[in-house]
Amino acid sequence: MDLDNGTSGSQNDAAPTVENDPGKFSLSDFLVGDSKDPLKPPPAFTRWHHVGEWAIELYEPQLLGPAEARTTLNYNGKPHPVINLCSYNYLGLANHPEVIAAAHEALRTHGLGACGSPMLSGMTDLHRELERKMAEFLGYEDAMLFNSGFGGALGTISGLLRKTDVAVMDNRSHLSLRDGAVLARTRSERFEHNDPESLDAALSRHKGKRHLVIVEGIYSMDGDFGELAALMDVADAHEAQVFVDEAHSMLACGAHGRGAVEHFGVEKRIRILYGTFSKAFGALGGFVAGAKETLDYLRFYSHPYVYSCALPPVVVAAILKALELGTSQPELRTRLWENADYFHKQLTELGIDTGNSTTYIMPLVIGDRERMYRLGHELRHRGLWVAPVDYPAVPQDKICFRACVTANHTRADLDEALNILSDTLVPAHLPQMQGVP
Repeated sequence: MDLDNGTSGSQNDAAPTVENDPGKFSLSDFLVGDSKDPLKPPPAFTRWHHVGEWAIELYEPQLLGPAEARTTLNYNGKPHPVINLCSYNYLGLANHPEVIAAAHEALRTHGLGACGSPMLSGMTDLHRELERKMAEFLGYEDAMLFNSGFGGALGTISGLLRKTDVAVMDNRSHLSLRDGAVLARTRSERFEHNDPESLDAALSRHKGKRHLVIVEGIYSMDGDFGELAALMDVADAHEAQVFVDEAHSMLACGAHGRGAVEHFGVEKRIRILYGTFSKAFGALGGFVAGAKETLDYLRFYSHPYVYSCALPPVVVAAILKALELGTSQPELRTRLWENADYFHKQLTELGIDTGNSTTYIMPLVIGDRERMYRLGHELRHRGLWVAPVDYPAVPQDKICFRACVTANHTRADLDEALNILSDTLVPAHLPQMQGVP
């Protein structure tokens, strides 16, 4: 599929511009404007956006159906069926009939919106029930809910930390966590990804300070687990507390679905746990679980909690049902991991670089921006939907597609996706993989 990238003329030795070489630029190049008007974006960004429109079309895709294993997109102005490797609906609960029925019932009894902050008027019996059940499920005294996964992570970090504290973060930490430290105006230290020695050095630089070590259960761009046990040992040696973000691991990992902390057997060592409802639960929002006195304090100092409307009751009811199904049907997790293992094995046999992924999230490393966008259109044209991930979300040499496998993918779905990837990404001289027709 030959796509015109909007450029014309031959390349020369002059410095690249957005017109003659848009591939040399990324969002990180347009952070500072050259205008006195804060509402006017940098002119170079506008030109880059126009020249790169063929690539930008891959973002903000319009779904014409549910976030199922196979769905329909609006592509080139027409309904276009695709195999969906772009969804966080890991257990297939977003479209489960019982989840939908629970939402319908709550819509009848509680209406649509909460219509108020949880502190003032937005709290319902359904919210309290979900708090109790999440706390019981995870083995903590209490839990509190946020209407946004991003806002909840930001609000928890900023609500707990102060200027004299130190947030010690894995250098692959999600932006919500980094922004939380910025909002708290606390000192931030980075350590190399999953590196206990680097963490030890970072903690050693600030002896005598209050530290919060911030790690994730599964890293969303790399698809690898956080090395929780080894990092916990270092944190314990420094008497530092650890915050684990289980956004992509909650309900999908561990024998009972209690996330990466259960998977690594460190549940009892973690005093505060964060997660979201927008991945394996199939809904939206976030939660934090911990000691009651900690959460009593956080309810007053987490700005996204105090000053935002509470989750709609219809969503809370759906989450309650998703929690029930996710904990009572372990076969959903089994199927998810079987699919992930199969897909990863076949990708490896094809010679496709999946980085350090060991989970159901797999980067398909391309390493070149323009090639990635050209291939993105080719894949979408052929009926495979994967997410293009560009710098600065990943390093320049790790520009990639991100593929997410779910429990609802059939083997036929995965084999068809693999054949498309084989035809599109793999050089012709490589043999066809075994086991896929």
